[in-house]
Amino acid sequence: MNKYKRILLKLSGEALLGSHEYGIDPAIAAVIAKQIKKVTELGVQVAVVIGGGNIFRGDTASTEGMDRATADYMGMLATAMNALAMEDAFKRERMYTRVQSAIEMPKIAENYVRKKAIRHLEKGRVVIFACGTGNPYFSTDTAATLRALEINADILLKATKVDGVYDKDPQRDKTAKKISRLSYHDVVVKKLKVMDMPAVTLAMENNLPILVFNIFKKDNIVKAAKGQAIGSLIK
Repeated sequence: MNKYKRILLKLSGEALLGSHEYGIDPAIAAVIAKQIKKVTELGVQVAVVIGGGNIFRGDTASTEGMDRATADYMGMLATAMNALAMEDAFKRERMYTRVQSAIEMPKIAENYVRKKAIRHLEKGRVVIFACGTGNPYFSTDTAATLRALEINADILLKATKVDGVYDKDPQRDKTAKKISRLSYHDVVVKKLKVMDMPAVTLAMENNLPILVFNIFKKDNIVKAAKGQAIGSLIK
């Protein structure tokens, strides 16, 4: 029996890079799609939010002199490109899927409508939310938390390239220790780089659990959806 009925998976844009230095690796998108198909076959409803860092990072561009709002809107368009790439990967796996965008672009995506999104999920379709919240100054982490709450997801699955939350950067410090369970308060006080603070505080205020896990380990998305003890659980 599955622990969760409905999940929201937050993917970074960088997760789609694969062996490429820029853009989208269709092979990686296919691997992710196959895992998510296994999750849907368990009867779990799946929504997805994808970042755009593999194409354009608004926060980086703004620090280099670009107008922040303009940079953020460009980043939102990058997330739409990633959403379409994942939609294509899902369709290749013969999965029913819908892309909903916070910015109107009717030729390629539905407008985001909460009730419609929930109806798609109830029908077994994977819903991909594009363009963040539709507003500058908000990250896709915050958008993922917001959408998870709006669709009444049981948990937010934060897919990363490390297998959980550490007290230090494990890629730079070999003495870093993994923290398997922690509170929202721990994340805020210790300034752990799990998600940005607005996302964490929004989850904390609404008791939304967050599981941080390594997406590149075999079947980890399936294990996370089943509620197995992987990664780091924040609640």
